[in-house]
Amino acid sequence: MYETTVVERELELNLVLSPERSVPVPARLTYRTADPYAVHITFHIGSEHPVHWTFARELMVEGVFRPCGHGDVRIWPSKVNGRSVVLVALSSPDGDALLEAPSAQVSAWLERTLRVVPPGTESERLGIDDGLAALLSADL
Repeated sequence: MYETTVVERELELNLVLSPERSVPVPARLTYRTADPYAVHITFHIGSEHPVHWTFARELMVEGVFRPCGHGDVRIWPSKVNGRSVVLVALSSPDGDALLEAPSAQVSAWLERTLRVVPPGTESERLGIDDGLAALLSADL
């Protein structure tokens, strides 16, 4: 059995309100080895309750390099005022948001998650094989 490891990063994103205006939004990126396929972003938007989003780590990794995703979460690299950023478009029944994250900080955090659980080894963390073996060896 694996011990759960958590990789977190606090950073400031920009919520894009219009091409000329954005507001800073404190956020926390979280990756848990117990949930190896997912990344979690918590936004602290000044309300009583933070906003949580969860989506595939693979989507975030790909989005640092090229546009990807469809539907509720889309991610792509870009430049804003000469800075490299990762743009994250989120859609929900409550509304849409476009967030700008600093590429270097997101990439460094993703690299840490990939060192903890390399791509292609996620299923080993779930213990499915052990559970299936136990189930199949049980006397029925």
